Amino acid sequence: MPLRAPFASGYRIERSVAPVKQRTPGMWSRGDVARVRVEVEAEADASWVVASDPIPAGATILGSGLGGDSQLLVAGERDTGGAFEAYTERSDEVFRRYYEWVPKGRFAFEYHVRFSQTGSFQLPPTRVEAMYSPERLGERPNEAFEVRP
Repeated sequence: MPLRAPFASGYRIERSVAPVKQRTPGMWSRGDVARVRVEVEAEADASWVVASDPIPAGATILGSGLGGDSQLLVAGERDTGGAFEAYTERSDEVFRRYYEWVPKGRFAFEYHVRFSQTGSFQLPPTRVEAMYSPERLGERPNEAFEVRP
């Protein structure tokens, strides 16, 4: 069943997508670059927390250092809060960040994505979960996303 409203059982999630390079203002096109910011409010301290944020099919997460990446486009990425990052995974379908320690309070992370495929995309929910306490999690549904030619 699709998630229709945010669910919080230990983590509240807010997500925003802002244009960095956009051919037509207010509309996403192939080749545009966006900054995604995910803010999380943790109700208690926890060790080993993972945050997963899906990306549209055919999109590329920037910042890996591979060919085609622009350091100028990702220069504004900022992480805030006292969470201790352990590892970041940039796959073809999700941006995933693992935290060794997350204190009570707010933390946020940002990443950049380039849209390479046109279409209408329905993304799975953004999810934050304490890996060894799976009852402590948060999910936020993502709206349908359209990329035009």
